[in-house]
Amino acid sequence: MDFKQNYFEIFQMPASYQVDTDSLADRYRELQLSVHPDKFADASDQEKRLAVQWATQVNAAYVTLTEPLKRAIYMLEMSNTNIEHNPTLDPMFLMEQIELREALEEIEASGEAGLAQLDHYKSDVSNVFEGLQRDFEAQINDSIVEAEQTVYKMQFVHKLLAEANQLEERLLDY
Repeated sequence: MDFKQNYFEIFQMPASYQVDTDSLADRYRELQLSVHPDKFADASDQEKRLAVQWATQVNAAYVTLTEPLKRAIYMLEMSNTNIEHNPTLDPMFLMEQIELREALEEIEASGEAGLAQLDHYKSDVSNVFEGLQRDFEAQINDSIVEAEQTVYKMQFVHKLLAEANQLEERLLDY
């Protein structure tokens, strides 16, 4: 148990935005088995505490590496770049976000009749998010400043997708 390892090292994976999710899941199960409480039933209190801390670290690493936005933010942090709460973004991008938000509001106002539109909307916004992920992957090793700007954009689009999913649940009465 080396608490100084980064999340990629914990899972013995290269520090890359592209992650083999199957290998990650397999390694996660292996690590969880190695720190399972049953293995430490007869251990000292300190060993039990370390096992719990390690399990917590492994869980945090797994969640971070499986979620694209969290993984991108983590990679920026590995490069000593911290995310700002009120970044300056390209005005054109912000206008596009306003238009997307207005389109979502129109879909919501149309009620159940908007479900077909919502599917199309979610598909379009997902495509934008996937494009931003490709941009981030290309930028992370060459231009941290550009990668940081892309993460800010990813945050906006990720939030829009979450709101679209919530709207879908409301419209379908889930």
